[in-house]
Amino acid sequence: MTRHHPRSHSRLAAAAAIPLATVLLLSGCFSSTAAPAETAAGSERISIAMLQPPRSGLSPLSDDAFKLSRWATAETLVVLDEEGTALPSLATGWEREDEKSWRFTIRSGVTFHNGNELTADSVVNALQHAIEATPLPRILDGVDMTVQANGDDVVVATGAPDPLLPQRLSSPQLAILDAAAYETKNVSPVGTGTGPFELVAVDGIVGATLNRYDDYWGDPAAAAGIDVKFVPDGTARAAALRTGEAQVVEAIPAGQAASIDEDLIIEVPMPRTNTLYLNTETGPFADPAVRAAAREAIDRSAIIESVYEGRADLAEGLLGPALPWAADYRDEDAYHELLASRPKPAAVDGVQITLGTFTDRAELPEVAVLIEQQLEAVGFDVQQDVREYQFIEADALDGKFDAFILSRATVLDSGDPVAYLASDFTCEGGFSISQLCDPGVDEAIQTASETEAGEDRQKATMLAEARVLAADAAIPLLHERVIQGEAHGVIDAARDPRERILITVDTHLDGN
Repeated sequence: MTRHHPRSHSRLAAAAAIPLATVLLLSGCFSSTAAPAETAAGSERISIAMLQPPRSGLSPLSDDAFKLSRWATAETLVVLDEEGTALPSLATGWEREDEKSWRFTIRSGVTFHNGNELTADSVVNALQHAIEATPLPRILDGVDMTVQANGDDVVVATGAPDPLLPQRLSSPQLAILDAAAYETKNVSPVGTGTGPFELVAVDGIVGATLNRYDDYWGDPAAAAGIDVKFVPDGTARAAALRTGEAQVVEAIPAGQAASIDEDLIIEVPMPRTNTLYLNTETGPFADPAVRAAAREAIDRSAIIESVYEGRADLAEGLLGPALPWAADYRDEDAYHELLASRPKPAAVDGVQITLGTFTDRAELPEVAVLIEQQLEAVGFDVQQDVREYQFIEADALDGKFDAFILSRATVLDSGDPVAYLASDFTCEGGFSISQLCDPGVDEAIQTASETEAGEDRQKATMLAEARVLAADAAIPLLHERVIQGEAHGVIDAARDPRERILITVDTHLDGN
């Protein structure tokens, strides 16, 4: 039975936080719209500039969940440390009852921001809404999960053995909100979370306001609140840091980093891969030999040096240096044999393709220009379609592009890359931009998903990666690095390559 000694939640947050090595939105942007209550903790508020606006009204059942997690307002049963080990949060402990079911003990003395008590029934309600959501949260892709209350505990079962179920439940998309959040069509996190900060106001795609929650079950937040602005333009985010309009800034574009005081930026390799997905189902890239021609045309080094100014790592595969074990398995014979099975590149002459990407990450349109040039140099005729992510995602998932450039986190959800592989590259994957349906790939990913944590799982994961690369469903370009901005005086902002944590109970401003 897995049981954990009680400890303060601030320590858990610290364990889960991983240390790292056009300015239209800036005037008066970061003022609060709701005043915090006075408490014994600090009275200062932290202003942050976020990369992307909400896509789904801040529903935790979408990628917006990661904003709620980074603001420390919505919490999960489990959190992860820097090694991907599961630690207690709203669950104080868990045990595996049999190969398909786990029992979780729910923390007592926890209240939602509206004052209602956290119970086993409220946990079941939240998880059941995730199970029934359309689209399904990607952490649940391919998982036949059921939940039920058993006294003060919650029993979670899966249709097939899931050795990483506790880690799966750490996904921000499985955050536990009060039943009131689910009473309308759009799930509302306003006043319904359990974290140290209460979400009190949301201004569409402009910003959000959070105040310290004084009845938090763990240590009180050091800061009085958080003032959020969504600033998709990378130049504007960098300017917000330089001018002091924002104290913590997400995703400084590599091209802007040189214009900022080096003391204000932190950089680290992260589990995020810039990838060119090829549509394997329809269009020219349904032909494996044409996909091979595209792969051979791409010059990764030129992209890194030109667009990222050297602030990225060359991609030898889908998984990068943030998972240091990955490179070792690429030297094994089985891995090389799979890559050797790829067809020879076809000769292309005037083959028309559509190439899509989005503007929210400033580098991607520049990457698209270079990719177009490289592909046209070998005979492709490329037509680009570049929009904001919220306006292009649905078309990408529907297979309306021949090729699509995406910046994709590879261990975003469970701390384990198998969930990413299943979501992006299996027949039933919920994020299958490549539209890939290959029995060999499905089998390899299934094998990895059923293998217990450790070296055997790592090896199986890398064989699955090799299967995907052998199909040329995706061409990994580079592995990004976190470039996070922190103004002078910011103390204990989380520096998390997984992009789950940003502001914690310990984050505050140095008054000196």
